[in-house]
Amino acid sequence: MRHLVAALFVIIGSTAFAQDTGLSKPSSSYSFFLTSKAKHGAAHQWKIQQAGKISADGAAISSSSFATTSWVNGVVPGTVLTSLVENKTYPDPYYGDVNRRTNNIIPDMADAGREFYHYWYRTNFSVPASFKGKRTWLKLHGINYKSEIWFNGKKLGRLEGMFNTRSFDITDLLAKQGQNVLAIDITPVDVPGTSNTKGNNATGAIGENRNGGNGEIGKNVTMLMSVGWDFTQPDGVRDRNTGIWRDIEVYATGDVVLEHPFTYSKLPLPDTSSAKQQVSVEVYNASSKAQSGLVKGLIKESGITFQKNVSLQPKERKVVVFTPEAYAQLNLKKPKLWWPLNKGNQYLYTLQLSFVKGNVVSHSKSLRFGVREITSDQDTPDKSRRFLVNGYPVFIRGTNWIPEAMLRNDRSRTEAELRYTRQSGLNLLRLWGGGIAESDYFFDRCDELGFLVWNEYWLTGDTRFPSDEALYLENVASTVKRIRNHASLAYHVSSNESTEVKGAAALIRELDPSRGYQMQSECCGVHDGSPYKYENPMQYFENTASKRGSRVDGFNPEYGTPCLPTVESLREMMPAKDLWPMNRSVWDYMDGGGFHQVTTKYTDAVNQFGTSGSIAEFAKKAQFVGALNFRAIWEVWNYNKFGFGDRWASGFLFWYHNSPVKQTGSRMYDWSLEPTAALYYSQDGLEPLHAQFDYLKNTVSVYNDLRKSFKAYHVYAEIYDIHSKKIAVKDVVVDIPADGLVKDALKLEFPENISQVHFIKLILKDQSGKQVSDSFYWRSKDKYEGAWTLTGPAVSGFQQLNELKKVALNVDYTQQKGSKLLVKVHNPSDAIAFFTQIKLQDEAGKSLRPAFYSDNFFSLLPGEHKTISIDYSGVAPGSKRMIVVDAFNSGQEKILKLP
Repeated sequence: MRHLVAALFVIIGSTAFAQDTGLSKPSSSYSFFLTSKAKHGAAHQWKIQQAGKISADGAAISSSSFATTSWVNGVVPGTVLTSLVENKTYPDPYYGDVNRRTNNIIPDMADAGREFYHYWYRTNFSVPASFKGKRTWLKLHGINYKSEIWFNGKKLGRLEGMFNTRSFDITDLLAKQGQNVLAIDITPVDVPGTSNTKGNNATGAIGENRNGGNGEIGKNVTMLMSVGWDFTQPDGVRDRNTGIWRDIEVYATGDVVLEHPFTYSKLPLPDTSSAKQQVSVEVYNASSKAQSGLVKGLIKESGITFQKNVSLQPKERKVVVFTPEAYAQLNLKKPKLWWPLNKGNQYLYTLQLSFVKGNVVSHSKSLRFGVREITSDQDTPDKSRRFLVNGYPVFIRGTNWIPEAMLRNDRSRTEAELRYTRQSGLNLLRLWGGGIAESDYFFDRCDELGFLVWNEYWLTGDTRFPSDEALYLENVASTVKRIRNHASLAYHVSSNESTEVKGAAALIRELDPSRGYQMQSECCGVHDGSPYKYENPMQYFENTASKRGSRVDGFNPEYGTPCLPTVESLREMMPAKDLWPMNRSVWDYMDGGGFHQVTTKYTDAVNQFGTSGSIAEFAKKAQFVGALNFRAIWEVWNYNKFGFGDRWASGFLFWYHNSPVKQTGSRMYDWSLEPTAALYYSQDGLEPLHAQFDYLKNTVSVYNDLRKSFKAYHVYAEIYDIHSKKIAVKDVVVDIPADGLVKDALKLEFPENISQVHFIKLILKDQSGKQVSDSFYWRSKDKYEGAWTLTGPAVSGFQQLNELKKVALNVDYTQQKGSKLLVKVHNPSDAIAFFTQIKLQDEAGKSLRPAFYSDNFFSLLPGEHKTISIDYSGVAPGSKRMIVVDAFNSGQEKILKLP
């Protein structure tokens, strides 16, 4: 039987991989998804129509004779508005200020009424021959908001709540030959709420804008930011994301079905040489006859097997549990552990469960799990929360994950975003309470990439609470059961800055006793967040960047800054007439109503590098500002890790990570998946071993994120003037503590006669003299005049950069296997090549995205060279490509056309 189960797992893996699905895990080895031809390019033709334009009932609409000639193509997965935009009914809501509610271009639900976005979705399909003789199911992985499901003229039932799932047995309704018809009547949220209101009573964190419109959106169990929030489009998504936003699946099983498998580990900490593994699964007899058989299990990598006899009456459901006390083989010896990024390997085991009657497998389920134990406590000097994995404290350098505003997501977009995130060096992703429950594929990749995930359950302090608490708890239960096996899932939190629904804490703990829980994001050792906007980076070092007081201490759930997109992205975001000269009305609308201060303080900081004469010049200089601010934030928190610096800090989460729409106040990468300089300077600041410069103290410290110490490492600090002349070198040998910091290893002195703008190159070498890391900084002589001024060596007085001597770069490339390039850039001149950028573009100068550069926006000393790898496997084939390289002070772009 062991061989049978192992073979079945291979079949499941290959079947699931071959499907045209995106983000949901297949429910069986016999499975396909009804993904649309529209937008996704898959096999199924969906049609949608406004309910008010249809006089027929569900029975007629779901019959094969019903005509849909007046209907339009539907996108599935996709919302109503996504389909309407795809069909050119409305323009792209993200372009310029098209979405602005007062423009009346796309009707808002609060103005047009709920019925305006009440739609029917319809498709037809046939089942493959392999389904013959099996029980066939229809599974809805996610619909927003309430739906009535009809199949071949019969009503199957309803699904309510955005984060619910449900399967329907359609065996007896299947057409014997030909096509089956599925029709779904989808109504929007019960209470759509409204934006642009004044004087509402919604409460938020101290000093924050009021968010979530008038707060009424919270009466539903849905994506709360769809009505608007201060960091994104303030007046929200017009249809409140009504529609089929997740996969529709058809799958086949035998009469006995396995559901909601669950496994978790318990380690005898601090000892990690063994683990107790508990396994459970729900077993359901879908037939009208009694059934008996074996529930069998296999942990594939270790060869461990276990089984139990189970008898079920018709329609009976049982939870079958395998404990390590009853099954000695579930006491694992010397398990391979799962660790988060930089702490160890992300080892994953495969658990295969099946129900077998005689020699026939009725149904099987496979899942991957990590042997690890994640805990948290407040056993810290300041009672701040800390997280431990396998008993080991992990300093959190995380971020807040925000969904695409219209849920226009797929596997390739999720992969690109997570890959950029992994490149940056972050270790925890908070799924913020105003967003969504993320996909199966998202969690799969987090398991593999070493992220921890903090999951919140769709409540905020800015919005009301669900009117139907039972429906809310049903959605919570559905979500916890779906995600609880993932090694990456670290923590359950009910709400963002609020409280909990009665019964939620007990429910979550019952369904998942293996993880911690807290009521809301700002309690239990987690203080309130800020800053959120652009601020003088000197204030990060000084710990004065928030008017709420000290924020670089303890655990901060929200601390961040924006970065302007590149000029290539900006040109795609709005009409040229609004782009330059800057139309503040449009720019501010695309910055959450000016929330991040892009057109004010951020622009003032850009102008410290000299007034720009074009959008290209402004966008280039804006990258300097974003790069320095992002890296400064990481380095300030590095410095104060676990009390190694001036204060105790157990971690923080950057606010926020993803651009949900096209934004002028962007992040490490923008909505179009074009990286900004912030990505690469975050990668620098978050590298495992990192020498870093403090602009306030003029000191150099060495940060270590690895679980081992390093002896006799050499730190070098070189100072160059504006003429690229090396004017000082300082070095020191240090012993670097495990997972710690060498505080103020060097103190740099700058001569009185140094040029107004100068540069610092930090190099870290190991005992053998091999370079481990390097970092490059620019600095001015300006004096810091204190908080809330735009002064200081990190922010002001950089006009002299424009006097850098021009350089001509040598560029060469080699094509690697697959869609990979190696680009070698050499600076043969006697001047620094400042802020050198490599771009992969088509012949028209459009950026090819997503492209993964190993580094970018780097500076090269005289005679220095650097080799950059580019992976463009995510770029659609067909277009001719060229490599474009330029530095801020290069005479012209270097262009290499690819064959």
